[in-house]
Amino acid sequence: MRTYDFSPLWRSTIGFDRLFDLAEMAQRAGEDNYPPYNIERLSEDRYQISLAVAGFAPNEIAITAEQNVITIEGCKSEKAEHDFLYRGISTRSFKRQFNLADYVQVKSAAFDNGLLKIELVREIPEAMKPRRIAINGVSADNVQKLEAKAA
Repeated sequence: MRTYDFSPLWRSTIGFDRLFDLAEMAQRAGEDNYPPYNIERLSEDRYQISLAVAGFAPNEIAITAEQNVITIEGCKSEKAEHDFLYRGISTRSFKRQFNLADYVQVKSAAFDNGLLKIELVREIPEAMKPRRIAINGVSADNVQKLEAKAA
């Protein structure tokens, strides 16, 4: 496996700590691929994460959103001993984290046919959206309105 040494960049940059942390976390995240998941863009500002959590009940899964990170944890409670001849469905405990961009919020989570679906929406505050500034001395009829489009 290939690792990268970011120490020369740490010495010559200021304020890019989060970027380097994201790169390191992405490198470590490639090691474990359980449970499998999809990340889908539903529209320009809507996303959905789908995790395949077959064998887990909704009360065995915890979703936590704090700052720019969403954490999904699953802990299977083994109540009864089973005598498996073959066990192909993994129900081991897991912890999966996703880093979210600024202004991306978790809107909802649903459990559907063994898939945990988490809907995310980017909501940019009005103060951060582009706005048209009127120029003094120009009539309002000549100023075209700028569509408020999220970046």
